[in-house]
Amino acid sequence: MADDDDFDIGTRLRNLRQLKKLSQRQLAARAGVTNGLISMIEQNKISPSVANLKKILGGLTTSMVDFFQEDAEEPKTFWRDGELPSIRSAAVHGPEATGAKLSLLRVGRADQNNLMLLHETYDPGADTGPTLYSHESEEAGFVLEGEIEITVGEEVEVLGPGDAYIFDSRRPHRFRNIGKKRCIVVSACTPPTF
Repeated sequence: MADDDDFDIGTRLRNLRQLKKLSQRQLAARAGVTNGLISMIEQNKISPSVANLKKILGGLTTSMVDFFQEDAEEPKTFWRDGELPSIRSAAVHGPEATGAKLSLLRVGRADQNNLMLLHETYDPGADTGPTLYSHESEEAGFVLEGEIEITVGEEVEVLGPGDAYIFDSRRPHRFRNIGKKRCIVVSACTPPTF
């Protein structure tokens, strides 16, 4: 998989829009942005903010994860250890996310499934970023090892092994490992709009 810097957002957006048989104006109306913004992104004249890209992908009914997935995946039923696709954390959470310390492996895709499971590994200091993010979904998870600080709206809790959470993902949220040990979380979201 290429680095985030090598990913051609403009070409990918144009190809996806054309695949969905939408004009730039139609997509702009669906997404609540200007068609000029879409044109500039497709020409790679500007790089979209995470918030604007989420809006545009919402108009295409495509998740951030699926947008940044370079290779088409055939529907699968089973994966072996080491086969799970990785999510580009910095692309999903924004450039301030410490992607090198955060590993997100997934089962399920928005274009193929109604549910997505994540195996999340947070090294000490890993953070989804100081900017809280949100998406149209509901998510829940269990902490398997280590500790994770989770912020949901105004609520902040530190969870450890055996602890769990569930919340409406439209509420702004953030995950970060404030401990000295690796943290592993298994989570699910439905629908998979993350």
